[in-house]
Amino acid sequence: MKILLSNKFYYRRGGDCIYMMELERLLKERGHDVAIFAMDYPENNASEWSRYWPSNMSKIKAFTRPFGDSEVKKKFTALLDDFKPDVVHLNNIHTQLSPIIAELAHQRGIRVVWTLHDSKLVCPCYTCMRNGTWCEECFANKLSVIKHKCMPGSIPGAVIGYLEQRKWNKERLQNACDLFLPPSQFMADTCIRGGYDKAKFRVLCNFIDLKKVENPSFDKGDYYVYLGRLTKVKGIETLCRVAAQLPYKLVVIGGGDLEPSLREEYKNAPIEFLGQKNWNEFRPILEGARFMVIPSEWSENNPLTVIEAQALGTPVLGANIGGIPELIEVGKSGMTFKSGDSVDLKEKIETMWRTNFDYHALSNLAQKRYSSENYCEEILRLYQQ
Repeated sequence: MKILLSNKFYYRRGGDCIYMMELERLLKERGHDVAIFAMDYPENNASEWSRYWPSNMSKIKAFTRPFGDSEVKKKFTALLDDFKPDVVHLNNIHTQLSPIIAELAHQRGIRVVWTLHDSKLVCPCYTCMRNGTWCEECFANKLSVIKHKCMPGSIPGAVIGYLEQRKWNKERLQNACDLFLPPSQFMADTCIRGGYDKAKFRVLCNFIDLKKVENPSFDKGDYYVYLGRLTKVKGIETLCRVAAQLPYKLVVIGGGDLEPSLREEYKNAPIEFLGQKNWNEFRPILEGARFMVIPSEWSENNPLTVIEAQALGTPVLGANIGGIPELIEVGKSGMTFKSGDSVDLKEKIETMWRTNFDYHALSNLAQKRYSSENYCEEILRLYQQ
């Protein structure tokens, strides 16, 4: 098959980028032709398809690109002409590329599928969160994004978000897309509550390349671990406050805006900050941990870190929010706690520390559940429907 994958960025920036690049590799290994459409960005990986990519965003383009500007239309059309894909598989495309590419492909009779990494289809600011709480006001009233100034840039940003939501409404997007592929039931339910047709959705959980996690060691150390960005919505501040009250060592892997202040505030606490690490660097730390904590205070979709940890035989203590609970079988692959609740988090960390998990069984089950082989078979079936 000839498959065109599209995402805003083409480097390992976040889960959406990692997902698409891993899928590209899997498809190529199975003999399929794959093209990439992204925004031209300085940190992108090299690609033979980069000549088709629209330029990086500018202040002026911020007012035109979200609605489908002429450069995106021209370059994407040229790629369709030259590559002639059987399927266009979209990922995060709003704003920097825009859903105009879905319409351009659909108009040619090309099958369009769309993996949903966030709730942008129903929320202008991607998260359905406002002032730290869940918000669905925009499901019924799109003007709410202006009322509450939800977008970056305050009023101007909110106006762009409102106009973007009006143009790329659910009727228009559903008409241009054959199938939406949310990685979690939580994300599917969110979009359906926002007015989307249930028949257009198939839940397809994220995957992991089993080569990355082969031959894990189940020799656990005397520490637990956090792996992710150091930002407020990730709940890292709550976790550090709790960890400072406990005698157990917390290892923090990741960088972000809060890293300098957290390092300073907790320099005398049993917390070790390792900064940003690549997979080969953090794998032995993750597989050697007694458990991993994902303390998110916003509704994560289908976090890859949970899948990675479990596949290595490391149980997960996850916030009971978004799609996280779907990945955790309490007592077998981890536990959950009330998001943002320091008391519950502290109690569950103590319980996790005392609990004896079957690490080998956990790893085997996770590797079967999240196998890239199984995922590739299913995605190809959906491509060919």
